[in-house]
Amino acid sequence: MILQLEEQLLDTIDQTVATASDDELFAGGYLRGHISLAAADCEYEAVTDIAVFKQKIEQSLADAQSELTPADRVIVADMWDNLSKALA
Repeated sequence: MILQLEEQLLDTIDQTVATASDDELFAGGYLRGHISLAAADCEYEAVTDIAVFKQKIEQSLADAQSELTPADRVIVADMWDNLSKALA
């Protein structure tokens, strides 16, 4: 289930590439890593709960916040906000 959700989220990001701005391309690429890391963690820990998957992504983003400028944080947060609605 988690791997299917990962694939769905990554496909959604990929579908925006043709029309995405540079900022959106950056945010999509940045989020791909966090999504894949969280999915791998869930698979390793045999987690199937979608809420845990979402929490792992959000914790990963929070832990890496210092990597981004404030403006980039907003762009990434906005994209994650839109993507995470698919996990509700």
